[in-house]
Amino acid sequence: MTALRACLAVLLLLGSVPAPAHEVRPGYLEINESRPGEYAVSWKVPASGDPGLTIQPRFPDACERVGEPLTRTIGASLVDTWTLRCPDGLSGGTIVVDGLSGTLTDTLVRISFVDGSTRVARLTSTEPGFVVPEVPTLMQIAGSYFGLGIEHILLGIDHLLFVLALLLLVQGMRKIIVTITAFTVAHSITLAAATLGWVQVASAPVEAVIALSIALVAAEIVRGQRGSASVARRRPWSVAFAFGLLHGFGFAGALSELGLPENAIPLALLFFNLGVEAGQLLFITAALLLWQLAKRVRIPLPKQASYAPAYAIGIVAAFWTAERIASFWS
Repeated sequence: MTALRACLAVLLLLGSVPAPAHEVRPGYLEINESRPGEYAVSWKVPASGDPGLTIQPRFPDACERVGEPLTRTIGASLVDTWTLRCPDGLSGGTIVVDGLSGTLTDTLVRISFVDGSTRVARLTSTEPGFVVPEVPTLMQIAGSYFGLGIEHILLGIDHLLFVLALLLLVQGMRKIIVTITAFTVAHSITLAAATLGWVQVASAPVEAVIALSIALVAAEIVRGQRGSASVARRRPWSVAFAFGLLHGFGFAGALSELGLPENAIPLALLFFNLGVEAGQLLFITAALLLWQLAKRVRIPLPKQASYAPAYAIGIVAAFWTAERIASFWS
């Protein structure tokens, strides 16, 4: 790919995704039933953002809040917690997030009941409320987790940046297919293992190493452009598989926040993973289309411009690495 095509592809793709890594959604409503009819509520929204955006959850009319909410700042989020009492329970009732209509934001709702069952819903500007189902159908579970998987990968800029780096590293469609397949298989393995509790890894170091993996692949792109035949250039699928194992732990960290329905764990895990793959394929398709469009542009650039995409990716990844390592002691 010429310098111009590389620069256009990277700049367009970086401009098409949100800047914050792993800021999955602006609102998260978690409701845990402590005893029949009584719930511990946690409402989390970003501490910074559009000051004109105010969203608040609203519960069925029969429900009442017990006491004043406790407000805390956790990381980059504001978290309100309180107790909610609903004599008739939440099943069959409607939960709405006021202020969500007309915005570009969304909210995840997760409800855990004393019988071990869970309900998960994603509320958007077009559907700001939902009726809590008595027992969710398998189709509802599959649809919810498939959508959450797509959302997570498309809003996870660090995972997308790694995929973009792989596309810049690999030459030839056959190698691209093999490399992306290796990445997919690897993160599917660790996603399942971590989610099912077979392997436990601290999330903070994993996030730091994920950022470092992007920087390392960016360095390999530059080495290849300078004529160095590295292992990553000769066998990119091995690098994609090794780092894919790390990225799977990152996906598992997001899924652990959502939780899995006790009565359909394999189904929810499968469709979350399928959603991740669908989102990944959408991104790769967009990248390749931009690549083809960039080929049609004819603007002379200096030879050194061909290094710009790799350096841009590397600088961002190096910043993330330092930032995430620094967070260990914050």
